[in-house]
Amino acid sequence: MSQAPTSGRKLFNGIEASGTFPVEYRFSHAKSGNRHLVVVFANFSAPEDYGWSNGVFDNVRANILWIRDRFDGMNAYYLCRNMDFGLADSVQTLISNVTRSLALTPDQVTLWGGSKGGSAALYFGLRYGYRNIVAIVPQFLVGDALERRHPKVSAYMLGEGAPAHNARVLDALLPDLVRSRANPGANIYVLSSPQDEHYAVQVEPFLGMFQGYENFNFMYSESPTITGHATVTRRNVPALVGLLNLLADGYAPRLGFVRHAAEEFDRDQSGIDAYLSATSKVQDADTFAPPVITSPGYNSEVPVTGQHFAGFAPGAVRVSMWRNGKFVASPEVAADGTWSWQPAKPWATGKHLVKIFAVDPAGFHSSRVELPFTVVDGPGPTGPIPPVVSVPGPRQQVGTSVAFHGTAPGALQVGFRENGVLLGAVAVAPDGIWGWDPGWSWPEGPHLVEVVAVDASGAESAPAPAGFTVLNASVPAGHLPPRY
Repeated sequence: MSQAPTSGRKLFNGIEASGTFPVEYRFSHAKSGNRHLVVVFANFSAPEDYGWSNGVFDNVRANILWIRDRFDGMNAYYLCRNMDFGLADSVQTLISNVTRSLALTPDQVTLWGGSKGGSAALYFGLRYGYRNIVAIVPQFLVGDALERRHPKVSAYMLGEGAPAHNARVLDALLPDLVRSRANPGANIYVLSSPQDEHYAVQVEPFLGMFQGYENFNFMYSESPTITGHATVTRRNVPALVGLLNLLADGYAPRLGFVRHAAEEFDRDQSGIDAYLSATSKVQDADTFAPPVITSPGYNSEVPVTGQHFAGFAPGAVRVSMWRNGKFVASPEVAADGTWSWQPAKPWATGKHLVKIFAVDPAGFHSSRVELPFTVVDGPGPTGPIPPVVSVPGPRQQVGTSVAFHGTAPGALQVGFRENGVLLGAVAVAPDGIWGWDPGWSWPEGPHLVEVVAVDASGAESAPAPAGFTVLNASVPAGHLPPRY
């Protein structure tokens, strides 16, 4: 899924889930044919744990990859959980895959971050050989910073009881990389200030260790407007963004010859487009089915005193509900796929439009389902009761030919939908029995069909789910159901 910020720069949201830990990201394409990638790591105060996402990079020419530092609801310095550095490996997998999808090399990448994001920029830049590293007020002693200031993050990263010896392991990560002269050809820019309360312990003792690096630059910022750790960055934003555009254009401030980075306006973007599509946070319906809403009914009238939302979302851990673009609730999905939620206060009378999507354990989203309904005074009209689906049975494994059977007493007909698309309808016999054979072969994989009863007035019941899985299907062309 993409969104356009006020600057008009389109953002793509996705999850790299091929590693041990799912890693959420945002991506924006370069401007003016620029052939560079900037990777952005977040500090503790970053909105939604995405660093520098407040529009300050709107005029940066490079491709930008923002990486979210949120794992199981906690920050992790992009490094580890319970000392499992598979988390850092998962972050590196994302950076590497995006770099490769853009047909770039590590020499065309800048890693950028402030505070804990600066520590991450140094760690990944030195360890994995990225050309440019910008670390703003970093902490070199990660374990010490955790113990002194972030007890919850400390417990998450260091393990139960936050053992001191694990903290010392984290303290050694960055100093050991520098001592070993990892990535000696990197262009490294570190910004700090004596007015940063971390400077004396976390930065100054380590500056001399960079003497063997070809292009290490320490930007020393001192001003009466700097009152602490957070304000060092704000004081230097214009200069920092200017540096970033220089790096994106191929200039690394240093003595000697530099070459302007190539610009390719007609560059083939199929690689990165394919990667963004494959890792998109919003999955297509064939991969992750949207939720089914059984209550309230579509376009129904709901009494003020009877507002209740319910449905099915197999494979999801929760559903997310939004009204008029604002978050409403995120009820959990039970083991049998059911979910329900009731507002604490009744919604006002009138028309409402709710959008609901499902979320799987890795954080991927299904497509949205729209539910229009009207809240009315009084009890509201009564519609037909939902049909009973006897065949296929719940979660039944079937072949490619699937017929549906059941009962719907009092209904005129039943209709069938999948992913919001009408598949067909069939009349109900006087004794309430109905049966429907669509006459096509179903593709392999899980399916969730909604079956609704319709009475003589045209009112629909809440949908009854018919979930089944097609095994070993090979569907000939021309035999697909309508949604395909």
